[in-house]
Amino acid sequence: MPKDGIDTAEGHLSFDDVASVLARGVESLLADDARAVEVLGAVANDGVLRRLEAARSLGDIALDTRTIAHAQFPDATIRTPLIVKLGKTDRATYLNEWFGPIAFVIATDSTAESLAIARDAVIGHGALTMSVYSTSDDVIAQAIEVAEDVGVALSINLTSGVFVNQSAAFSDFHGTGANPAANAALTDAAYVANRFRVVQHRAHIQ
Repeated sequence: MPKDGIDTAEGHLSFDDVASVLARGVESLLADDARAVEVLGAVANDGVLRRLEAARSLGDIALDTRTIAHAQFPDATIRTPLIVKLGKTDRATYLNEWFGPIAFVIATDSTAESLAIARDAVIGHGALTMSVYSTSDDVIAQAIEVAEDVGVALSINLTSGVFVNQSAAFSDFHGTGANPAANAALTDAAYVANRFRVVQHRAHIQ
């Protein structure tokens, strides 16, 4: 997101303000441990725990991870998400996959630069799905253009019911066959003409 912040219905928010708001939202969702363990599920392996610990030293922490005990499954390892603030020059970090409950808020010079980084990420590494949150029709149109150009399914301002795997809800499309991480699709027209690919975007109906 732009390092100078964004304009909202409540006024201008700085980069740090937005990171704090995101952190508070996650904290609120997971404030009740009994609910949180059902939302989060268990950590699959020690590799995730090692990545979590390594990610804590990558930048300023907006939200630290914590351990939660599950009343029914006391041996389960459950960790809340970690949110770390990074700069645009930390490409070697944020353009790698950090599998696990790890998220980065990245300070860029502008929204255009953020979209350019997203384009580079999909071209270089691939993506099953991409999301954009904006009140600007122009920004949304630019995001759609990027998604169509690099071949990734795009979700726009999804704030209500969202499937765990968003791209699987595109009429059973999962992946597009048009970028390195989505080099096949569950349902497409490849059996008719393999040179064509389907890329969709979706938003809530107003």
